[in-house]
Amino acid sequence: MKRVMKLLAVALMLLVFVGCSSDEALTTIRVAEVTRSIFYAPQYVALELGYFEDEGLEVELQTIAGGDKVMIALLSNNSDIGLVGSETSIYVAAQGAEDPIINFAQLTQTDGTFLVARAENDHFSFSDLAGETFLGQRKGGMPQMVGEYVLKEHGIDPETDLELIQNIDFANIASSFLAGTGDYVQLFEPTASQFVKDGNGHIVASFGEESGNVPYTVFMAKESFLAEHEDAVLKFTRAIYRAQQFVESNEPEAIAEIVQPFFVETDGELLTSAVARYKAQGSYANNPLLEQASWEQLKTIMSKAGELPADIDYEELVNRQFAEQVLDE
Repeated sequence: MKRVMKLLAVALMLLVFVGCSSDEALTTIRVAEVTRSIFYAPQYVALELGYFEDEGLEVELQTIAGGDKVMIALLSNNSDIGLVGSETSIYVAAQGAEDPIINFAQLTQTDGTFLVARAENDHFSFSDLAGETFLGQRKGGMPQMVGEYVLKEHGIDPETDLELIQNIDFANIASSFLAGTGDYVQLFEPTASQFVKDGNGHIVASFGEESGNVPYTVFMAKESFLAEHEDAVLKFTRAIYRAQQFVESNEPEAIAEIVQPFFVETDGELLTSAVARYKAQGSYANNPLLEQASWEQLKTIMSKAGELPADIDYEELVNRQFAEQVLDE
């Protein structure tokens, strides 16, 4: 009996040792996402299905509301990788950053917002916004710039043809509309679908469909971090690509079920509806490569919104090597 107990004790010690060794072998990557959104479904798929662990990475996910705050986290080394709109990297570079923020893996490739009307309108036209109150997103952010770009493409001047409200914090936009502010509002999923389900609004247009492909949400890091941690960044990109392929090839119901733990307060049917909308309009990039044409469209949108601080070349702020390598594997 004593011999058996000794063997069990040794076995237990070996199990503990192996477990500790496995944990110690993981490389920690601190990722700051600009918001928690079903728009970022591939990231949550990679986390939930263990794709990062398969690559020897332990991802610590932080939600830091606001693109400017994500940039501060990166520049101050409080985060390693940011998931945010590419426009933020242009803003930082235009200020003469010695260690610029570099885009290396694209996650979403269209705008993720929808135009929600307070009143039902089965024959909506953007000209219907003339003279109305439009509750938009934060000035200088991609949602607002895309919103203004789309309005102008349809002959609506957001400064003169309607009442534009853009001084409400992102977290309070939906509640402000519910409280009676605005005739139209620009919302992400699943909030837009929740409004429809509750009878508080009607989705009449997709800004993603109207604006074309842009590097809307991208993984980025300081240039020095990419240089010093090439192996880890490559592994990170490989895990993201694997998740992108999963999202590309699976049904919305399956994707929604996997990411549900990240949205415990959201109904599963709403998550499924949101994923289906994003898949249908091609919002989820099916690979991490940020193409130059999308970068040029981003600058066009920023320029027309009067928010492009400098015409910075694609090669200066986009690193293709990690995406190209995982695509070649």
